[in-house]
Formats: sequence, C-alpha cells, structure tokens
Amino acid sequence: MEVKVRKEKFVPFVAMVIMEACTIALTILAKTALTGGMSPFVFVVYTNAFGSILLLPFSFFFHRNDRTEESIFSWPLLFRVFFLGFTGIFLFQNLAFVGLSFSSPIVVCAMGLLIPSFSFLLNLILGRSKLDWRNTSTRAKVVGTIISLSGAFVEELYKGPFIRPASSPSPTRLLKSIPKLLVYYTIPDNWFLGCIFLAAAFFSVSLFNVIQTGTVKTYPHVMKVASFYSIVGTIQCLVFALFMERDLSAWKIEPNFDLFLIIATGIFGNVIRPSIQVKCTQMKGPTYVPLFKPFGILWAAVFGTSFFVNSLRYGSVLGAAIGGVGYYSVSWGQLKETEEKQNPVEERKPIKSSHYHEDDENKVPLLTNDQEESPV
Repeated sequence: MEVKVRKEKFVPFVAMVIMEACTIALTILAKTALTGGMSPFVFVVYTNAFGSILLLPFSFFFHRNDRTEESIFSWPLLFRVFFLGFTGIFLFQNLAFVGLSFSSPIVVCAMGLLIPSFSFLLNLILGRSKLDWRNTSTRAKVVGTIISLSGAFVEELYKGPFIRPASSPSPTRLLKSIPKLLVYYTIPDNWFLGCIFLAAAFFSVSLFNVIQTGTVKTYPHVMKVASFYSIVGTIQCLVFALFMERDLSAWKIEPNFDLFLIIATGIFGNVIRPSIQVKCTQMKGPTYVPLFKPFGILWAAVFGTSFFVNSLRYGSVLGAAIGGVGYYSVSWGQLKETEEKQNPVEERKPIKSSHYHEDDENKVPLLTNDQEESPV
C-alpha cells in the first residue's frame, strides 16, 4: 500500500518534468529549423495537419466507453469549435512561431507565464471576477499580475550579456515575407517584436480558455472537441499560410531534419503530451499540471547552455525568473479563492486535490491543451 502511494506521488511528478523537458527541446529544435529558413506559417500548417490526422481516430478511441446526448454537430457547438480553432490554433500558433523566430525559446517560456495574469485580467473585464482588497486571494493575484508583467517588460527591454551566443544569424528572410501592412522593424528590433508577438499569442490562449471552459461543460468529450477544433484551426492556418507564403519552394519538405521535426511535434504535441496531462489531472487534480510550467525555464537554461545552438542571455533568465514568481503568486491566489468558495469560513475543512469548483476562474479542463504550454 505504501509503495502504491509513493508511486502515485512519484510517477506524475517525473512524467510532468519529462514532458516539460520534451516540450522545451522541441521548441528549441523548432527555433533551429526556423532560423535555418523554414517558414513558420508552413510549419504550423504541416504540424497541425499531421497532428489532426493522428488525433481524430485517437479521440474516438479515448472516449469509446463514454456516452453523451449532446451532438458535436449542433450549431452552438460548431460555433464554439470554430472559435476554439481560431484562438487556440490559428492565432496562437502563428503568433507564437513568428515570435519564436524573432526571439528565443526561453522568451517563449517567460511569456507563457503570463497566461494566469491574462486570465485574471480577462475575467475582470468580463465581470466574472471582482476586486475585493480584503481578500487574500485577490491581493495575491493582483501582486502576482504586477510581478508577471514586470518580468515580461524585463524580458522585452533588457537582454543583458550573453551566457551563450547563437551560432546562426537572425531569420531575415521572414522579415521580408511579412506584408507591408505591418509596422516595419529593423534587425535590432526583432527581439522586442518577438516578445510582442509572443505576448499576443498567450493572450489568445486566455481567450481560448474562456471558450473551452464553457464548451467542456456542454460537451464533456474533450478529446473529440480537441480533434474537431484542431481540424478547423488547421484549415484556417492553411488559408492564411497560402496568403503569407506564396513561394512554392517553401512548401517543399525534404526527408531531413525538418520532416522529422514536423512528425515528432505532431505526435508529441497532439497525442503523447495531452494523454499524459489528462492522466496526471485525473490522478492529482486540475491544479497539478499548470504547476510545472515554470520548469520550462530551467530546461531552457540547461539546454541553451549545454546542447543546442540558440543564444541565451542573462536578461532572458532574469525576466523569466521574475515571471515565474508572478506565475506562482497568481496561481496561489486562484487556488486560495477556490478553497474559500468550496469551504465557507464558518465550517472550513481541508480539501483534497481532486476537488474542483465550478466557479474557479482558473479551472483546468480535463484536457490540458498543448497550445497552453508551448507553441510545439
């Protein structure tokens, strides 16, 4: 019995740490491919197309024993699926990969730490949360949001000296491919531009979370929903990529590193990681998986200084570390708020991690979408 208890504690922890390591490794490999000349728009289309092909049959196998009276082909759900694909696939991945092209993997980690803060601000705007300064959870979320935004500004404005320089130049080809409708940026400004794109990408994740939360309530077959919005998002990305990348040679993928990366990203990002995250959520509760996101900073620093060729700067590590403090502060405030709602002051009792309150603004659906973690 004791061995079983230890296994239930140890296995999810190790699995999530490995998942973060694999996510960052693929992000760094994607950065290497983009720096080498691969179009981010083409990469997004191929990766999602391959992932959707895998995810569709897998989702029906995953829910083979489940029954629901709600049809996925009802107009309200189709409407939600369209916007899930738009925010979680189209907006997020295109913005994220362009941002990655102009910055570095550790910046992706740092900007990803803004998701709880964006969700908090979005809930305030939508009237789903109120500021109660007498409440400890509210103060923690406000302070955490300020800290997270400060970390993001440090990431944008202060690069600092190199811990390790990159061995490849910036992707100037991508700058030339962006339509003149956008603001011009010179090469020295790429870093700032990359941070802006990444911040916008992770804000779209917060929008995605709002839509997904209501969708899962109506249609609990989360893997099927994911497969449908993945297909819809892929079609949206294809239309956009055909407009952005008109050079036919950019669409030709040789059987080399780029093809391997597309296949590996599709398998890991659409099947392996979501499955493990779902299992860990079932075992440890909805707040468990998000706690491991800041581990990406550690892996990005280790990989960036050890195995891969991407540059790493002290300013990036500093900004990411500040963002990590804010991330945990906001997350703690949200968890505290959930406990307060579940347990009135008059008769407060300890809660188990498997409990889940319906009004929690930071609720994590059974499926933790891979786009919430990383662009790959």
